[in-house]
Amino acid sequence: MPTTEKHVISALVQNQPGVLAHVAGMFSARGFNIDSLVAGRTEDPRLSRMTIVVVGDQRTLEQVRKQLAKVVEVVKVRDFQDVDFVERDLMLIRISACQDKRSEVVELVNLFRGRVVDVATESLLVELAGTESKLEAFIELVKPYGIQELARTGVIAVPRGRQRT
Repeated sequence: MPTTEKHVISALVQNQPGVLAHVAGMFSARGFNIDSLVAGRTEDPRLSRMTIVVVGDQRTLEQVRKQLAKVVEVVKVRDFQDVDFVERDLMLIRISACQDKRSEVVELVNLFRGRVVDVATESLLVELAGTESKLEAFIELVKPYGIQELARTGVIAVPRGRQRT
């Protein structure tokens, strides 16, 4: 039985209306599930970068790459499977934190190198960036306090720079 795992793919696309819908439609039409999809501008105003996380086996990944490359507005597809890369996910999370528990929550935030960005009477709004696993670990630790609201960006990724030797 083929093993399924998460794959991070980057697609450089023309920055024009309808491209995101076209790419998402391609995934849907072929029955590929998108775990995470983030689209944003690049240094070139004519191009946007889509970072797509898919879960599947090697065959599925190969099909995704081939189908993406066929989309007219896609300029370049890069699979991060055999490449060292840096990934980040950004999360805003509102945690219940009454006066007697607030210092405990702030200590956890500091341990995870997060920032408290808003303080209310009964809650703290925290900003945290890192790998998906780091964010998931933080969520598990603060669940006992109570999560009131949570929003995440999804994964963005860029290959590491090459070192000269």
